[in-house]
Amino acid sequence: MPNITYIDAHGESRTVEAETGSTVMEAAIRNAIPGIEAECGGACACATCHVYVDEAWMEKVGQAEPMEEDMLDFAFDVRPNSRLSCQIRVRPDLDGLVVRTPARQG
Repeated sequence: MPNITYIDAHGESRTVEAETGSTVMEAAIRNAIPGIEAECGGACACATCHVYVDEAWMEKVGQAEPMEEDMLDFAFDVRPNSRLSCQIRVRPDLDGLVVRTPARQG
């Protein structure tokens, strides 16, 4: 299973195994990662699973689709590498992915 590292706003790092086919958000919820609230349960209807994708992974993860970009308007401190973790599918080639959580969710 691919490993994903979540780094919180204080710099604390947690690495978890994520099931291929799940989302980065689902892996966070299953592993009680702080900073991922996921109020809508992954329906891309809120911005409470906002993460910053590490720059080294941006190309591999890809860009947000228009619906996700619309939801990011509600997120706190949006940056060029902002994504909703519910929209990032875990694939084998994302093994080692690093994401950061913002200081607070939108």
